[in-house]
Amino acid sequence: MNARIKWVENVMFVAESGTGHAIVLDGAPESGGKNLGMRPLELMALSVGSCSSYDVVTILKKARQEITSCEAEVTAVRVDATPAVFESIHLHFKVGGVDLSDKQVQRAVELSAEKYCSASIMLKNAGVKVTHDFEILAPQSAE
Repeated sequence: MNARIKWVENVMFVAESGTGHAIVLDGAPESGGKNLGMRPLELMALSVGSCSSYDVVTILKKARQEITSCEAEVTAVRVDATPAVFESIHLHFKVGGVDLSDKQVQRAVELSAEKYCSASIMLKNAGVKVTHDFEILAPQSAE
């Protein structure tokens, strides 16, 4: 895996992945930025949420669950010190679908947390408290 981070100005950077996708990272005005992009640790929290979401959706599809939506709400808390590393990250999944099995959704979330999500497992191994829970959304009526 390769990436390139190019400084633009002040505290703004463009990060490009080896697959050719790019994002802008920038700081808050009080840090010399223009608030035109994500902060690096926001990106890290998003990485945990998206990695785990990928797992949950993939596992549920393999279990033949008729999933129609999956949203992960990520709550990350940083320590009040320098460096301001993550103390904890909580993922709350909101999963929608037709006749979803509570057991299958729970299993998908647990498998992601314990076996598959490299991002959250890496942070957990570094001492970050990573927790997960879920809710199954009521089916939406077709109008």
